Amino acid sequence: MGTLRDLQFALQLKIEELRQRDTLIDELELELDTKDELIRRLQEELDRYRTTVSLPGPSAVSAACSAQIEDNHSAKRNTIISEPLSLDPVTLAMVSHRCCDKSQESQRRIRAAFLKNDLLKNLDEGDIRAIIACMYHTTIDQGCHVIQEGAVGAQAYVLEEGRLEVTKDGLKVLTVEPEDMFGELALFYSCTHTYSVSAQTESKLWVIDRRSYQTILMQSALSRLSHSVELLSSLPFLQSLPEDVIMKMSDLMEEARYADGDYIIRQGAAGDTFYIISKGQVKVTEKKPGHEEQTLLFKLSEREWFGEKALWGEDIRTANVTAIGDVTCLVIDRETFKDINDGSALDCGRDEPQTNKSKSESDVDPALLSSSTLSDFQIICSLGVGEFGHVDLVQLRSDIKCLFAMRVLNKKLILSSGRREYVLREGRILMEAHCPFIVRLHKIFRDDEQLYMLTEACLGGDVFSLLKDEGYFEECRARFYTACVVEALTFLHCQGVIYRDVKPENVLLDEHGYAKLTGSRCLKKVEVGKKTWTFCGTLGYMAPEIILNKGHSTSADFWSLGVFVFELLSGGLPFSGSDPMKILAATVCGIDQIDFPKPISKSASSLIKKLCRSNPSERLGSQRNGAKEIQKHTWFEGFNWDGLCKRTLIPSVIPNVKHHLEYSACGLYSEDSVELCTDWDDF
Repeated sequence: MGTLRDLQFALQLKIEELRQRDTLIDELELELDTKDELIRRLQEELDRYRTTVSLPGPSAVSAACSAQIEDNHSAKRNTIISEPLSLDPVTLAMVSHRCCDKSQESQRRIRAAFLKNDLLKNLDEGDIRAIIACMYHTTIDQGCHVIQEGAVGAQAYVLEEGRLEVTKDGLKVLTVEPEDMFGELALFYSCTHTYSVSAQTESKLWVIDRRSYQTILMQSALSRLSHSVELLSSLPFLQSLPEDVIMKMSDLMEEARYADGDYIIRQGAAGDTFYIISKGQVKVTEKKPGHEEQTLLFKLSEREWFGEKALWGEDIRTANVTAIGDVTCLVIDRETFKDINDGSALDCGRDEPQTNKSKSESDVDPALLSSSTLSDFQIICSLGVGEFGHVDLVQLRSDIKCLFAMRVLNKKLILSSGRREYVLREGRILMEAHCPFIVRLHKIFRDDEQLYMLTEACLGGDVFSLLKDEGYFEECRARFYTACVVEALTFLHCQGVIYRDVKPENVLLDEHGYAKLTGSRCLKKVEVGKKTWTFCGTLGYMAPEIILNKGHSTSADFWSLGVFVFELLSGGLPFSGSDPMKILAATVCGIDQIDFPKPISKSASSLIKKLCRSNPSERLGSQRNGAKEIQKHTWFEGFNWDGLCKRTLIPSVIPNVKHHLEYSACGLYSEDSVELCTDWDDF
């Protein structure tokens, strides 16, 4: 048996061995993290450059037929705007006219195709029924094409009988069987098909076009909203609430269904929930002390309510409420009702940020700028190319220290794409948006061929380019850019404007390193308590309510803000992939299905998940304290919001911007231009 000294020595050896193992484990974990990051980056590159051909399955036809012609990576970063939608009599008549009778077997097959689809299976059962009713029949002869590669899509198809072949570049990809759906991406926006679909045998198809699909969903959502608002407005104890509170309450009320005999409320239980009967009938009974049987007190039917005392305090239920047959109720709990009632509108009462003008703006005489014409600006160089034109860096000829950006837009391209109203709406909104966190629009000129939009020059680059170069940002830097975007959104929302396209590409840095939202065709002014319906934004950033066409408001911007934070901290999107339909389906499934990368801390993860709640009214920023709830989140703990607004806060990174005196002019614009101030209709 060893001596005490021997035992101590052996113990010391074991301790040293364990220490070395711990060191080795730390080194291996670090190596594993490095390899994980490498795998992530390689996967992104693979997704970017390869052409994906999916194996047959529920999403195979979607992957084959609905992908964009463009490179996968760039396609999902483009801003998408579908055509505007309104429930005018002509559109409603067209949709009603297309409704046609179908056999039970046909309805079953179409419904099966919807339920196999990863995205469309999320539609409400009533909406699916309405869409099926509107689908019309067509027959395709053997050898004929249903979809041609390179054509622009506007319809989705369900195969009922026959067999179709999917080809790309003349090579067979897969076979479409009965109960398969294809072309469904065209239901959301105008997309270019990259695959051809042709009939191998004579085939029977059911067709739904985009306009009918979107009209049905819009009509259905408005009908539900109108019904719930009408129900709430009819209740005596809610009639004093403002319209926007009633609208928000209707958004937050959940639908609960009960079968015959189900207990909705039990006598003696503590209650915190209020019910309005939307469909069906209930009976209210009471069990008196010493009696076995329950006494029927009364029955309640559609548009009647119960449990209202629970909204104002602890309520011990004094009776049982039981469903008679199938019953549907609209339900809201006390805490949610209190949140709405305490904060009846978005908090816009705080002091607006002080406008500290950038050098390019403050050094110029306002009178000189207001009297300037297009020919007063010299072109220095091109800053980039856009969908409808390009952007030039310009300077005033009378004061070469004053730099601006000039967006030169081709009017014919705008008109031919049907985007006239979007461009003019953007101009109207930005002309009134005097906020230090939004790129300032000074003036608009026009000539026979072009629109010229004179804006503040932000020469620090866009956040997406910086992010692409660096991989991801440290928390301090991501927090600063996010705070700038929060201030911009707060300003816009207080003006009743939805941005709808928050993403790093639309965030520019000025020469001091401050971030600013730039203009976007997705900008829209919406009345308080109202919604809008256009499918609009960027894949991966869109909120679920936009994708499912349920109507959206300013809450959609908070979802995009959550995705923005995720991308800044990780370098990737939570909802991504090579197939647009898979991106949309993943978005609708929600943020809780996503594994967060290690660089995202617990507090940042908490912020992202609270911004990306599936119910728009539950998102951080959409509740009673508005943007203050975002500012108070633990991720922003210690952040100097006052310093940000006063521009005394020094960014962690200041861009290396070329000095003004190093620029030299290289051209002039036409002198035949007119300033466009109020005469917006004279495009």
